[in-house]
Amino acid sequence: MHLNKQFITDVLINPNFLGKDVPVETSFSVDSRTTKPGDIFVALSGTTHDAHDFLEEVIEKGAEGFILAKKHQARVEKQFGKILQNKFVMFVEDPLQALIALARAWRSKFSIPIIGVTGSVGKTSTKETIATVLRMTGEKYLASYGNQNTLLGISMNILKLRPEHKAAVFELGIRKRGAMKELAQLLRPTIGIVTHIGHAHMEGLGSLHDIAMEKRAIFSMFEPENIGIINGDLDILTKVSYPHPIVKIGMKTTNQFEARKIVIKNNTISFIAKVYDKKYPVILQGSHEARIMHALGALAVAYYLNIPMELALEGVQKQTVVYGRFEERAVINNGIIINDAYNANPESMKAAMLAFHAYTTDREKIMVIGDMLDLGIDFAFWHRQIGRFLRKVPSIRHVILVGSFVEWTLKTLPAGMKVQHVPSVKELIPVLKPLVNKNTIVLLKASNGIGLHQVPDHFALP
Repeated sequence: MHLNKQFITDVLINPNFLGKDVPVETSFSVDSRTTKPGDIFVALSGTTHDAHDFLEEVIEKGAEGFILAKKHQARVEKQFGKILQNKFVMFVEDPLQALIALARAWRSKFSIPIIGVTGSVGKTSTKETIATVLRMTGEKYLASYGNQNTLLGISMNILKLRPEHKAAVFELGIRKRGAMKELAQLLRPTIGIVTHIGHAHMEGLGSLHDIAMEKRAIFSMFEPENIGIINGDLDILTKVSYPHPIVKIGMKTTNQFEARKIVIKNNTISFIAKVYDKKYPVILQGSHEARIMHALGALAVAYYLNIPMELALEGVQKQTVVYGRFEERAVINNGIIINDAYNANPESMKAAMLAFHAYTTDREKIMVIGDMLDLGIDFAFWHRQIGRFLRKVPSIRHVILVGSFVEWTLKTLPAGMKVQHVPSVKELIPVLKPLVNKNTIVLLKASNGIGLHQVPDHFALP
């Protein structure tokens, strides 16, 4: 089974082809800056840029194929026709919709377990932990790349599925109502996981109840035999009836996959994993308690895929480093920066503070806190709450606030807290420079739009 011109013709209406057939090893790119040799470049038109204007750059980078809009066909053939004769080229009415249609049809060719992971926090880390467990089996599997969790990203990853894959795991993310059902209709997961429900993307999703309802739509395409895995510690998920099997993970005794006797000490987390009526000791690296839920989710998936528990336990105990998720980096001047700035909401901000507080070190702890975005009309309340929560983590005595929303945090900081405030990352760098050394450890936490994730590169080792 191969993604080829015949398959495409069966799915799409009147595509125009130029050049060769689809490369056997197919990967897709929508960004000219990150296109790699061998990629199929999908030219999308946005509000400010049209990717058709960057074809020369993409050709120079070695792209082997192109999905382009018919309205540009005459110009493209005139400018690049001779070069493209040796590439796979397809002209369609709408490249994005064509890609999604191809992915939907391609997905229907596979009957393997498809795991979908969603939640307000913990999606990527849970997905990567599951991928590590799948890797332990020695079988071929597919894990979606990075956090490509939209219709576009999921489509590109579905089209990487091959007959040799025994399972696949995908991340699903949403920002507006109705989006999860669209993703579920595209991916049709056979196992779905909801990691957490929190105050994220509230402007597009609404209240916590609305967010939970949207996240549960990951199960909307389930067949009776499919299995949903939910955070069993959250009433907003457990006090709901489901028309399909549900299993629960968490710390409560009502969970089928439960963490007991949790101890966080010397930057390790130990606990007993109770899997139905059996118990297993688990030791994880780090101080962030969220890793427990990542591990339980992966153990649950392994259980229902009939992966031997000894392999699953070995997999979850491997250290999984995910960019921007409590990612520890050695930097200049013998400093340490923990990059947890991929994104932030009130729940993940508090969890990061607790993990930093539990982190064992003789160094002074400095926390850089940036604005939490997309919280709707309650943004001021949640930023004040962060200041109040700092009272529960007394080992953090020095904070640097970045942005405008964090001005509300200033009003509620504990007495005696050393605090600095800058409007943006640009002003943060000179403030942070003299503070990064062998005597300090710095935690970065903010919404992605603030740009704190860029900070470690300013202090990278030569």
